[in-house]
Amino acid sequence: MHIGIAGVGLVGRVLALNLLKQGHTLTLFDEDTAYGDKPAGMTAAGMLAMFAELETAESVIFEYGKRSTVLWTGLLEQVGIPEAYQQKGSIITAHPQDYKELDHFIETLKYKVEEASGIQLLDRRALTKLEPDLAHHAKAFFIPHEGQVDAQRFMQASSDYLLSHPKVVWHQEVTVDEVKQEGIVLGETLDSFDWVFDTRGLGARGQVKHLRGVRGEVIWLDAPEVKITRPTRMLHPRYKIYIVPRLNNRYIIGATEIESDDQSPVSVRSSLELLSALYSMHSGFAEARIVKTLTNCRPACKDNLPYIEQKRGMTRINGLYRHGYLLAPAIIEKALKEGVLR
Repeated sequence: MHIGIAGVGLVGRVLALNLLKQGHTLTLFDEDTAYGDKPAGMTAAGMLAMFAELETAESVIFEYGKRSTVLWTGLLEQVGIPEAYQQKGSIITAHPQDYKELDHFIETLKYKVEEASGIQLLDRRALTKLEPDLAHHAKAFFIPHEGQVDAQRFMQASSDYLLSHPKVVWHQEVTVDEVKQEGIVLGETLDSFDWVFDTRGLGARGQVKHLRGVRGEVIWLDAPEVKITRPTRMLHPRYKIYIVPRLNNRYIIGATEIESDDQSPVSVRSSLELLSALYSMHSGFAEARIVKTLTNCRPACKDNLPYIEQKRGMTRINGLYRHGYLLAPAIIEKALKEGVLR
């Protein structure tokens, strides 16, 4: 088939990779450039935290997450960066005054899914063996099957792959006004296809009901004095800070989740809270250098669950909330299996 895709963020790219494997010809439309930073997938930390997200998510998110961790290996191999996938587990810890909250957090996970029984309690000695730089923490939990995708490397490599593919035409910096059955509308022009996909995220707000933006803020640090090798969370009375290691002493720090469409720069308040909590977790971050701060808005539906709409000649996929990398491969697999597209 000749297929049109409106929106080439994380979902659009994972979708395109799947469709190319099936032998289809693709025409892509996006408001950004192929290497731009507008997609939420470019800002994301890329955590595959299907257990940790269970505290506030439904168990279906866990099931999709398990499936996505299997599918990511093939996707990253397809674009030539298999090493961008890490599944070494993750750490969750807290300060002593917050141990009750930490225990409650883990008990909630174990109550929701049986697999969470494999979460391991670590005392100081066990934690030191696993992550020596966290030796000053007396208590933590280790979640063996969680990991991460290097989100920024995936976005870069997928752009390279799609732009060079003979079956792909990519229209950059164009505004899609409407996606309808077998057609994509740009101004007064209708481009017709055998099938179309609408993966525009917040750009589809006029056609997906109750779609809203959820603002996220991250700080990139260069921290040569810190040697944390796994995604690590620290529970806090106000938020759950996460630290995600990248290559060359880089770390992504985040926690904020704000009900807002505002994409302005990181606020002073968020910066102070994040960096203060970070320093209290590991003093080595005191001499870290702030490389950049980023904000973006994730598309979310009323129930915070993924949205799939199927019609003859058209599929919409949206509302992955803050679970983009955790859900995208499994949600796209589900949409392609359920649709008429063959």
